Amino acid sequence: MTATGPAVTVVEVAPRDGLQNEKVELTTAQKRELVSRAVDFGARRVEVTSFVHPRKVPAMADAEDLVARLPADDGIAYSALVLNERGLDRAIAAGVGEINAVVHCTDTFSERNQGTDIDGGVGIWHRIARTAREAGVSANLTIAVAFGCPFEGEVSLERLRSILARVLEEAPTELSLADTIGVAVPRDVHERFAVAADLVPSDMSLRAHFHDTRSCGIANALAAVESGVTILDSSLGGIGGCPFAPNATGNIATEDLAYALDRTGVAHGLDTEALQDAGAWLEGVFGRRLPSAVLHAGGFGTPRRGGVTVPIPPPR
Repeated sequence: MTATGPAVTVVEVAPRDGLQNEKVELTTAQKRELVSRAVDFGARRVEVTSFVHPRKVPAMADAEDLVARLPADDGIAYSALVLNERGLDRAIAAGVGEINAVVHCTDTFSERNQGTDIDGGVGIWHRIARTAREAGVSANLTIAVAFGCPFEGEVSLERLRSILARVLEEAPTELSLADTIGVAVPRDVHERFAVAADLVPSDMSLRAHFHDTRSCGIANALAAVESGVTILDSSLGGIGGCPFAPNATGNIATEDLAYALDRTGVAHGLDTEALQDAGAWLEGVFGRRLPSAVLHAGGFGTPRRGGVTVPIPPPR
């Protein structure tokens, strides 16, 4: 289908968010292959790792080694998650040019994920933003559990607005709202991004990060595009999830997102055939069926894995 609507940028997050909660641990070489395959299917932005304590997230213990193996000047934006100033220092020393920081919408989740409450998280972000700017590093910010918390329940629009107003005192390059535990529905997406759009500068890009825990992730992504979001996170095969969120599932699958955007007429720049190949490779690495629906069903009238084509009925 020809794209007729707005274009979006898809950020491939499988190497970081996808791997951090999986039981199968990839070697650094396999992670490098995963990143390479993401570039091959058209991802121009890839979140490759996180600079966090290896005891907290053992799957990210090789952050420096992985970054050292990435091409330095291939035109791809490789980013990393940091949760505090120590993580930022490591990222800068490793040569990362783009970092993603986090502020949470509830104290309980913030304590479990970041070791501080909301106030402490806001302070960390302000310091990270200033240090990153001085180092010439692009600093993006994600507002986690922006749609609901597994420990404290509903997050009100008023709380979200208050937190946004505080973090925006040190403006990020991009602002993302994350449905960390997958509780949102499209109405929530429209409401919360309306709050964000009301507060951010006109030149700041909005970004969305959805999990498919309750099978609303793709619908939420399309609602985000309707709300003016131009950057969407997704994970090859639909792998991953937050290790601090009970019953967490992966991000929305990149294959499923590309299909939904295609059918909606929204340009995304990904090569869907190479994307299918990458998903099949990753499924082989994990040795189990991955959550992505399109990885197994194929597109509508396009070959799926194994060369089988999903037939299109003749017009009536």
